[in-house]
Amino acid sequence: EIMIERWLEIPLDKSCLIIGPRRSGKTILLRHRYPELPYATLDDLDHLDWAKRDPKGFIGSLGSHAIIDEIQRLPLLTVAVKYAIDNQNARFLMTGSSTLGLLDAAADTLAGRIEIISLPTACWGENEGDAIHSILEGRPDLPYIREANRRLSAALTYGQFPEVLTQDSEEKKHHVLINYRNTYFTRDLMQLSNIENLDGLLAIFQHLARSLGSHLEVSNFGREAGISFPTTKKYLNALQQAQLTFKLYGYQYGPAKRHIKAAKTYFADNGIIHSLNAGVSDGQLIENFVISELEKRRKLGMIPADQFYYCKSVAGREIDLIFEVDNTVYAVEIKATKRPGPKDFQNLKQFEDCSKRPIKRILFYLGEEYNTVEGIRLIPIGTLHRGR
Repeated sequence: EIMIERWLEIPLDKSCLIIGPRRSGKTILLRHRYPELPYATLDDLDHLDWAKRDPKGFIGSLGSHAIIDEIQRLPLLTVAVKYAIDNQNARFLMTGSSTLGLLDAAADTLAGRIEIISLPTACWGENEGDAIHSILEGRPDLPYIREANRRLSAALTYGQFPEVLTQDSEEKKHHVLINYRNTYFTRDLMQLSNIENLDGLLAIFQHLARSLGSHLEVSNFGREAGISFPTTKKYLNALQQAQLTFKLYGYQYGPAKRHIKAAKTYFADNGIIHSLNAGVSDGQLIENFVISELEKRRKLGMIPADQFYYCKSVAGREIDLIFEVDNTVYAVEIKATKRPGPKDFQNLKQFEDCSKRPIKRILFYLGEEYNTVEGIRLIPIGTLHRGR
């Protein structure tokens, strides 16, 4: 496999659990950065069987410093890992491609002993080198934005799975994603999350894609997909635990009211949407792209916000994305237009935060100029390319 230098920083002195979707590049990253370390993967049935029968012996065989891949296949192994960290001063670099059962096990047994970090699929431009400007504060020059805008269509369509980025034709990119859909996004997920109904899972995927950007009422959702409420919930949770989707909750003023029932679900990478062949509008593709690219930066610690939200007022006015950094509230709208007009600014202008904290209002759009209109900063979507 071709190696992409990743932006993820791994602490040098602590054991780590790296969480990310299948094929986000966790294994290749660790094996490339730490070629000298012993390596074991629980995808190997012999390793898995040994680890189940004799967890302590299995961990002992790896020595005091090793890589353990796909540990979500046996969350109980974290107990043996804890013993080795505490008693043998061991350091392990572990990966997991689903948090199902794993985060609970890790939180219970490994609290304070390991760092849990995320490796999403690549950020747009990560395969071309380091991040070179700030997305929210920087101002790359016009030729840079024009070049980024020329590349936007491929990024929107095929996403940023590392293996997709290394293909040299659109046809090959397409084939990689179809293969992922048939294996990692479905069969693999079904096996791990104990899901029996492939048609049901695909119906959920299709529905999620078509309702991108609107909130999810699980009952309607299940009814339209022809699946019971508990099953729908289970499948939606499985997708989130496998890091294929993520949620934005409704933002309400005052911490206690922040999580309202209706959440919005987005795909972690636009390549997943392409693999589903669902009829998604350009506006939905662009909204998913911008929000998922910002969420990747949040997971990598480049945008130091605890959580992303969206906001919908009782009157139905909506803001695509809200987050808080350093006591400042960022209100972000995404518009699939090159020339935003007064209507596009309306919701941002009317957004107020009751806490009286400073608000930065931002509009991402398809143009190439930076501008400030009535206190709203216009940022070209091209700025996301190699932005942090």
